[in-house]
Amino acid sequence: MISGSFIETLLALHVVISLVGIASGLVALPALGAGRWLGQWQAVFLITTAATSITGFLFPFSGITPALVVGAISVLTLGVAFAALFALTPRGWARPAYAVSATFALYLNLFVLVVQSFLKVPALQVLAPTQTEAPFVAAQILLLVASIGLGKAAVVGSRQAALPLRAARGAGA
Repeated sequence: MISGSFIETLLALHVVISLVGIASGLVALPALGAGRWLGQWQAVFLITTAATSITGFLFPFSGITPALVVGAISVLTLGVAFAALFALTPRGWARPAYAVSATFALYLNLFVLVVQSFLKVPALQVLAPTQTEAPFVAAQILLLVASIGLGKAAVVGSRQAALPLRAARGAGA
């Protein structure tokens, strides 16, 4: 049996880590879209987004839930992002793979933020009590469209971004 105070502490930690991941992703990925590699921001984004997914699996659950499915997809997506990050080269699959997977990981984190906001924020809960109403659907569609735009920009920008020193040295630069 897990104590309530442990769950409350875990939840608070999970939320803080998630918000740091979102905030850092909203700095790192638009910069990548503009052709700038912000290595420390990318690292904070990836680590906190991975920590968000991992801590999500620590909550008690019974059966497969939408949260577990999103968490599993996020872990797989982050696996691609980490693999691409460590394989960054001047040409090839790594740059677009990183841009797409990192953007998708941010999208998943933001998707959950929208869901939780409509569940927990009273003003939003009134607008969409069952999360099938127009305001909720509109928010998710807007998020999806914005994420696709960010992803396209990140793919294009990743071609122009200066590589981290480690990857540049390994590529013979």
